[in-house]
Amino acid sequence: INGYWIYRLNRLLSSCQSKNGENLFSPSTALSSTMKKLFDSKQYKEALNLFDQTFEISTDSTIDMAIKACTISKDYKHVECKDIDNAMHLFSSITNKSNYMYTVMFKGLITNNMAEKVLDLFGKMKIEPNQFTLSTSFNACAVLNNNRVMKTGKKLLDEMPENHRNDNITHQLQQLTCYFGNEMFEKALDLFEQIHLSLTNVIYTIVFNTCAKLCNNRAMKIEKKLLAEVPESYRNDNITSTSAIDMLMKFGDAESVEQIFRSVKAKGADIYGASMNGYNLNGESWKCFKVFEEMNEKNIIPDEIAWNVLLGACSKSGMLHHCQYIMNQIPLNIQNNIRI
Repeated sequence: INGYWIYRLNRLLSSCQSKNGENLFSPSTALSSTMKKLFDSKQYKEALNLFDQTFEISTDSTIDMAIKACTISKDYKHVECKDIDNAMHLFSSITNKSNYMYTVMFKGLITNNMAEKVLDLFGKMKIEPNQFTLSTSFNACAVLNNNRVMKTGKKLLDEMPENHRNDNITHQLQQLTCYFGNEMFEKALDLFEQIHLSLTNVIYTIVFNTCAKLCNNRAMKIEKKLLAEVPESYRNDNITSTSAIDMLMKFGDAESVEQIFRSVKAKGADIYGASMNGYNLNGESWKCFKVFEEMNEKNIIPDEIAWNVLLGACSKSGMLHHCQYIMNQIPLNIQNNIRI
């Protein structure tokens, strides 16, 4: 998270506490339509200002656009300093946190590859989570795959309010998360094939990750069907697309990966990293450098995982001169943690 994102987060969180302004639009559909027009025309600051003034009628769609506008504005302003501590301090300073505030913070953390911190905050929530907060928490679980996900999945299931237990999508999402966290991948696919409701981006992400783990004929069959049915709106979701790319690279389908990669309009460091890792695993290490150059052109800073992949690509390709070029660009704070 960088300075500009923190500034926008401050505006978003502050707007939740000061609900005295008069809404410019009453119907949520009008707000969504207007924000989409501003977003599509790259007027991100204008979209966020409108959102600040009309947050009371915001929907999941407008919240998503506001978070994406924050993320895109980060690159648009070419601010290179990430400072998660400031964002967390800002969040902790708010006394009466709402579900909306948690959703804003959770999505910002996931976008910045800090899903573990989402689980930290979720465990400390003193209010009953609503469907948006729960969905974002499940999204964090979908990104991770460790023992903590298993425990969190069980906790979510045990503490789920009764009104959300009756929500079929939420309940199935819980079960998928638990199966995935417990590495019961075949059971996760069994459940997925029984779902007859509209799929969410979180469910797509979990199933893509499950298919990547199994990497068998059944997973490949589901993968092809699922990719053909993914709604256009989810194809531009960095987390969903990153999971799809990781899955396809495990299957050796670089051509489909490149199609997905090109279709995502606002790419984050995670999706670039997934593409580079896939090329590295499939013996096309030289393509990692091409992806890296595109990141440089768009002022997108690689995360620690991407730097490790790039160094691995240098080792595999034997391009020592390129290795030195990359080494000179790794920030000092990352060099202290990276496996060089």
